[in-house]
Amino acid sequence: MDRKIGIGILGLGVVGSGIIHIIKENKEMLYKKIGSNLSIERVLVQDIEKDRNVTLPKKLLTTNPDDVLKNPDIDIVIEVIGGTDDAYIFIEEALNNRKHVVTANKDLIALYGSELHDLAEQQGCDLFYEASVGGGIPVLRGLTDGLVSDEIQEVMGIINGTTNYILTKMDEEGVPFEEALQDAQKLGFAEADPTADIKGLDAARKMAILARLAFHMNVALDDIETRGITNISLTDLEYGKQLGLTMKLIGMAKTHNDTVEVSVQPTFIANVHPLSAVKNEYNAVYVKGKAVGETMFYGPGAGSLPTATAIMADVIHVAKNIQLGITGKSGPIIERSARLSPPHLRTSSFYIRLHVHDRVGSFAHISQLFQDMDMSFKRIVQTPMKKQQTAEIILVTHQTSLESFTNAMNKLQQMDVVKSIESYYQIEGETV
Repeated sequence: MDRKIGIGILGLGVVGSGIIHIIKENKEMLYKKIGSNLSIERVLVQDIEKDRNVTLPKKLLTTNPDDVLKNPDIDIVIEVIGGTDDAYIFIEEALNNRKHVVTANKDLIALYGSELHDLAEQQGCDLFYEASVGGGIPVLRGLTDGLVSDEIQEVMGIINGTTNYILTKMDEEGVPFEEALQDAQKLGFAEADPTADIKGLDAARKMAILARLAFHMNVALDDIETRGITNISLTDLEYGKQLGLTMKLIGMAKTHNDTVEVSVQPTFIANVHPLSAVKNEYNAVYVKGKAVGETMFYGPGAGSLPTATAIMADVIHVAKNIQLGITGKSGPIIERSARLSPPHLRTSSFYIRLHVHDRVGSFAHISQLFQDMDMSFKRIVQTPMKKQQTAEIILVTHQTSLESFTNAMNKLQQMDVVKSIESYYQIEGETV
């Protein structure tokens, strides 16, 4: 007789409702894929009487976590309540009760992923979290299964739909940051408190997960250099268009001689690079492997059904492992803590916007400084600002180390001819 696999769900918000919708609507198809029926046993909610956009018998709803976490009929617990405190307690309890766990909780996995994986392995349980990074994009499974035989060299992506929507709006319609943010909030792409998105914190948590899986290093949030989009100006976006560049908030992880650099920062992407064409609330992750070369995962980064689809992919994976008797053996192998790459190993091209005093010889002094540091320019744009008796200069460097660039910036700030350094950004991809 076919085995029934019991499902318990923690949370019945937008994503939880999407999970129930998929299980109910695709019951026959899921049976064909798994060979067992998925049975929703109990669902933890805050208010049983609340109106919801999904229909469930009231007897399945509970306000007591133990009805899910200690229920002998439940094999897999799906956590979609968010946050870290309660979620950690619930997932730890579920694993200690030998229940497999699927979660979309990026904050929790970024902070406690290694610890929870160790517990899952001890208990012979699976712990999966595909939906924690790219919503409906199967990027984690791509790294751990599809590219498992390859040596990953670089992971770079647009992994926050809110900021990508804002930057698209600013770039294509010329609206200032605050207006674009308000529009994103009206459409539901941004929270009432958008701090985690616009400061780059949400993307940093996702990069911790991606880097950990790609490089088998325990990358901590403190290891990730993080810079948000709040200071991006329309002036830089306009110059970017002239130079064939598009601004994106990019999460980056690269390896250099057994070290790793991980960052989240606004970055100019060359228009020939596939990431430059990813617009609005969409996400994409570009992966470079030693054998496979360049690949890219693209799709919706959030939403009820896309996220629920990624969660259900994990549920199906766990269900198959249960039937094969191989649960608790799919966790990533984390070899060691991350060793961060020193600045002299980190290379990139850079965009710099300067205001200089508009007098004879100003640019010659700047040019000499870069020449003395063995740095050269790929593009130069100079615009007089007569009312201020200054000139605006845009410099695009050739590839150079972060160490050399930082030293050059420090020396620029000390030059009498330089009135101000208005902005600077890394450039990824080959510029024309």
